[in-house]
Amino acid sequence: MLYDYCTLTLVLYAHHWLIFKACRQDHIQPLLRRLHWLRMPELVAFRLAVLVYRCFHGSVLGYLASDLYRVSYLNARLRLRSSTTSALVAPHTVRFTIGDRTFPTTAASVWNSLPESVRSSPSLQVFRSRLKTELFARSYRHD
Repeated sequence: MLYDYCTLTLVLYAHHWLIFKACRQDHIQPLLRRLHWLRMPELVAFRLAVLVYRCFHGSVLGYLASDLYRVSYLNARLRLRSSTTSALVAPHTVRFTIGDRTFPTTAASVWNSLPESVRSSPSLQVFRSRLKTELFARSYRHD
């Protein structure tokens, strides 16, 4: 997995250098920003958040949606403030390195990190637009 991630990142960066005719020693961040492309961690979060959105709106296979639970679905948490939001329950993991990579755990952490204005989008197109704007702002906040 790590090998694929690094390879994909290098291929993505090579495209940037080719498009802008820049040399490999040039910093990649200004090039990414000019193309309005997300960095690799934000791109992974984008894909995962879109998948979660589609799970809740019935446009993916049921086995993916069956692993995701909203806080409002659990009777024990109905009195919490989070029960009125669209937050997901993050499953408890036993192993820190392997358990945190599972779909329900990662999906819950990505989904819960989004603002409610993004999570409550009325359509997939609006959701994707708001999500990319949010992740782009996070990605280049410190540059």
